[in-house]
Amino acid sequence: MKKIILTLVSVAVIVGGVFFFLNQRDTKQTNNNNDKLQVVTTNSILEDMVHNVGKDRIELYSIVKRGVDPHEYEPQPTDVSKSSDADVIIHNGLNLETGGNGWFKKLVKTSHKDFEEDVFSASKGVKAEHLTTNVNEQDPHAWLDLENGIEYVENITEALKKKDPKNADYFEKNADAYIAKLEKLHKTAQSKFLDIPESQRLLVTSEGAFKYFSKAYHVTPTYIWEINTESQGTPEQMKTVLAKIDDSDVKSLFVETSVSPKSMEKVSKETGLPIYSKIFTDSLAKKGTKGDTYYDMMKWNIDKIHEGLTAE
Repeated sequence: MKKIILTLVSVAVIVGGVFFFLNQRDTKQTNNNNDKLQVVTTNSILEDMVHNVGKDRIELYSIVKRGVDPHEYEPQPTDVSKSSDADVIIHNGLNLETGGNGWFKKLVKTSHKDFEEDVFSASKGVKAEHLTTNVNEQDPHAWLDLENGIEYVENITEALKKKDPKNADYFEKNADAYIAKLEKLHKTAQSKFLDIPESQRLLVTSEGAFKYFSKAYHVTPTYIWEINTESQGTPEQMKTVLAKIDDSDVKSLFVETSVSPKSMEKVSKETGLPIYSKIFTDSLAKKGTKGDTYYDMMKWNIDKIHEGLTAE
């Protein structure tokens, strides 16, 4: 009996030791994470940009998840909690999060954060395009021009350096490598579409999100609706886009990953043109699939749009 008792005591001591070790490890890990800069972004594209700069020196959370349209969003309790605890909040600006229902301004107020002190716009300094249906309203999709994307990364880097100066050199080094990669893709894209006759360079999409892309890469944008917060696929919108297609020699249509394909399918049926590919606008793809980083989504868009415009 004594041997059994001693054995049980020994087992209890060993098990207790294991639990103590695991608890200490988890506590240490939690403390280490709490020492990191806590960063919140408003969407997955910004999340990926911030990750490329901050890497393992930050804790990162995206409010709007992959595949969700950021134009209209209803913050969840976790979003408020994460934003309240954040050292830095990065948003797009250009009326993306603050237009429509103004969800982001409400979130910032609820989280007791201050613009330019805790909350930074990635698009600061970008020359804005405007919505054609409202020339006084900025088009938020500036990241679809890689030159603007580079400016986003520079603004993000400055925000992280401001809030965590001890890691400034680390952030700068990461940003420089990332920007070099984006610059190379941008230079390739600037000449990529010039081999296509101008009458074929009509980029037909559902939302008018490609003004920045089209200006940078020498294609002409046309679309069914201006922005996702508007009515979609109205008779007047359909009439306008069909007329522009009829006046061109365009070979293919495109539909964005973040919208319903129904309206573009109607355009395809009316014109006899195929929908060549899905392309990315407001969100990255799910992790582990094509287009799951900002660089990859832009390369996908550039390659697929070129292929579609030259398709026979």
